[in-house]
This record gives sequence, C-alpha cells and structure tokens, in this order.
Amino acid sequence: MTKWSGLDHRWLVSFACVAIALILPIAIAPATPAGPRAVVELFTSQGCSSCPDADRIVGELARDPSVIALSLPVDYWDYLGWKDTLADARFTARQRAYSAQRGDREIYTPQLIVNGQQQVVGSDRAEIDRAIRASAQQSDAMSVPVALSREGNELKVTVPQGQSGASGEVWVCAIVREVPITIGRGENRGRSVTYHNVVRNWLKLGDWHGEPAHWNVPLENLVGEGVDGAVVFVQNGNRDHPGTMLGAALTTLQ
Repeated sequence: MTKWSGLDHRWLVSFACVAIALILPIAIAPATPAGPRAVVELFTSQGCSSCPDADRIVGELARDPSVIALSLPVDYWDYLGWKDTLADARFTARQRAYSAQRGDREIYTPQLIVNGQQQVVGSDRAEIDRAIRASAQQSDAMSVPVALSREGNELKVTVPQGQSGASGEVWVCAIVREVPITIGRGENRGRSVTYHNVVRNWLKLGDWHGEPAHWNVPLENLVGEGVDGAVVFVQNGNRDHPGTMLGAALTTLQ
C-alpha cells in the first residue's frame, strides 16, 4: 500500500481545489441571453383573402423570443367592400418606401419584410425562415444590442456604442399584442382573425450616430387603444428611405 506523507496530502488537496475552481465556473456560469435576430414586418389587410394564413404565422413568430414580429395593416384594399378597422395610411407609405428603396414595384398583401432587407410572401413560412437565416449572415443586421425597460411611468431606451460609421433612426412603436376581429364584408366575410403585435402608434426618438444614447419616453405618449406592449428599433436610413434593421427590443406594458 502506498503511503502519503503530510506534505503529499496537503499538495493533493491543494491540487484538487485548484482543479475544481477552474472547472466549476464553466459548469455553472449562466448562459448570456441572445438578443433578437430579426424584426419582421407584415403588411396585411382584413380585405385580403390571402392574408389570414400570414396573420397566423406572425402569431407564431410573435411567440419566438428571437424574433420581433409586427403587423402593419394597410388601407389600399378598403374599396373591396370592407374598411380595415386597423389600417393606417402611414403603414401603406412605409411599404411603398421599402419598395422604392429596393427599386422594384413589389407592393402586395401579405408581404413580409425581414430586417428591412428582404421581402417575402407573408404566408410562406419556409421562405420567411430562409430570409431570417440569410439576414443573420449580414454583419450589420441586428448588430446593435438595444435595451428597453419600463421604470414607473417611463420607458428607458439605451442604444450602445456602434461600429465605426454606424448610424440610423431610433423609433418606438406602441403595439397591441392580440386583436381579434370578426370581418363583416369583403373577401374575408364571416371570418374571425386574430392580429398580433399590431402597431397602433409610433414616435421617432431621435437620430443615432454610433455613440451611446439614452431616451426616457413617458408612457402617456404611447398608451391608448388597448396598447399593451412597445417595440424600439434602430434602422439605417430614414423614414422615406428605410434600410437595414440594426437592433430592436420589445417589452410588455401590462
């Protein structure tokens, strides 16, 4: 039988403690939560017979913590016999601005924009997933870790230091997470559709030029019409020429 001297024993204990100290942090260190990898914007309409499938898919994406999904109902199908109760002319203008920026005439419903870069048919889940994966390969897309939180009667927005030359506009959107609608006339007559993360208002907070920036947004500027959530996004370009989504965050208000 091998005998250990007192010195040997102390050395062995010390070695074991060092080994445990080296291994333990790796084993118990909490994972750093990943930020969202995509902002998807669905241009939809209650008067579009092809849209309910896309509205359902946006509901699925809204439950994915790696995606911020927004519904932006447009107003150009209102003449078909049913006036969209959620439509906003500003959403129609945004869709047209994306088309002008791309240099095409692709304006339709359901159209989904991924990270301000790619447009796909909003009812094609496979194409949506492919576009999200492709956008993730772009170094600037969703590269800015925006922070958003509620403190009392304010939203706290923080945009950190960016890469050299980074710039964009910072916007806050007031959203309603679920809006059930029964459609009385038009192509979807008699159908009940639930719309998810419907934008009800948006405000420009300011311009970001790559330096750390902070905003305090009074909730009274956002609440109303059932609003129960908020999204902040940083987007390259401007309202008339929207570019790549650089970062975004979402929080609930209720």
